[in-house]
Amino acid sequence: MYILAIETSCDDTGAAVFADGTLLSNVNAGQLIHSEWGGVVPELASRAHQATLQKVVAKALGEAKVAKDQLGLVAYTQGPGLLGSLLVGQSFAKGLAMALDVPLLGVNHMQAHVMAHFIEAPMPKYPFLCLTVSGGHTQIVVVRAADDMETIGETRDDAAGEAFDKCGKILGLPYPAGPIIDARAQLGDASKYKLPKPAMEGLDFSFSGLKTAFLYMVQKMDDATKTAETNNLCASLQRTIVNALLEKVALAAEQTGIRQIAIAGGVSANSGLRQALREMAIMKGWETYAPSMAYCTDNAAMVGIAAYYMAQKGQRGHLADVPFVRNRPL
Repeated sequence: MYILAIETSCDDTGAAVFADGTLLSNVNAGQLIHSEWGGVVPELASRAHQATLQKVVAKALGEAKVAKDQLGLVAYTQGPGLLGSLLVGQSFAKGLAMALDVPLLGVNHMQAHVMAHFIEAPMPKYPFLCLTVSGGHTQIVVVRAADDMETIGETRDDAAGEAFDKCGKILGLPYPAGPIIDARAQLGDASKYKLPKPAMEGLDFSFSGLKTAFLYMVQKMDDATKTAETNNLCASLQRTIVNALLEKVALAAEQTGIRQIAIAGGVSANSGLRQALREMAIMKGWETYAPSMAYCTDNAAMVGIAAYYMAQKGQRGHLADVPFVRNRPL
C-alpha cells in the first residue's frame, strides 16, 4: 500500500511517500520569511503552506514514481501545531482522499516525532524512553508500542527549543537561533559563565527562569562585550539546557528501569545534546538512539511512518468518518 503523508504543523511544508513501511521520498520546504520577524508569524506560515503544498506533494510523488491513483492512504498532521497551518494540510489531505476515495488518517505530531526512530535502522526495542524536545514541546515519554505511549514528564512553561531561540534573539542572532547557538557553542568556553539550573521536582521541566537569568546577564554587557562573548554565552547556555534535559532523563531511567533511551524532535539535532547523551550512556550502560538529521526537525516522513503503524492496527483519523468521505477499508 502506498501512503502519502503531509506535514504542515508550523513553518515547514512536507510531503513523503511510503510503500508500506519503506520510505520512497521525503520533500520539505522551509519558510525563510519568518527570519525578519524573529519568530514564526502564524498568518504568514499558513499562506506559505497554501502556496507551496501542492508543489511539494507533486515533487514527492514524482521522486517516488507513484501516481496519485496508486495511493491507498493519505495521512496528515492533525496537531498540535499552528491552527491555520494545520488547517491547510488537513484540508488538502481531506480533499485528496475524497477525490481518490481512499482512507484518511490524522497523526499526532508528537507521536510522529517518536516514531521517526522507525524510518530506518537502528531502531529501538520496546519499551524505551524518548526525550521529545522541540521548539514547542519538551517531554519524556515511555514508549511501550506504536499505539501505547505515556508522557511521564513535560515542561511546565517554555520548551527547550523556545529557550534556545529566545536567548538567541537576546544575543541578536537570526531566527531560528538553535542551530547557530549549537555552532557557536562549539567555539566557546561553557565554564566562562554560570547560569542557574532550572529547578523543578520530579520529571517535569521549566525553562522560563533560565531565559530571564540569561536576559539579565546579557543586559549587563555593553555591545562590544556581548559580541566578544557570544561564543562563551552560547556554550554556557547550551550546556545548562542539555544538563537540565539529561538530568531528568537519568531520573526517568532510574524510576522506570528502562535502559533504552531515545531522543527526538528538532532539538535532538543539537550536537551538544547528542554528545552528552553518548557520554552518559557509557556511564549508565544505556542503549541510545537518535534519528538522522533529516528526521529530527518537522518532516512528513515521520508522519508517514506513524500512519503506517497506525494503519496496521486499523486506526483512522476523525475526518475519515465524516459522512461525505467514502473510505474503502484498509
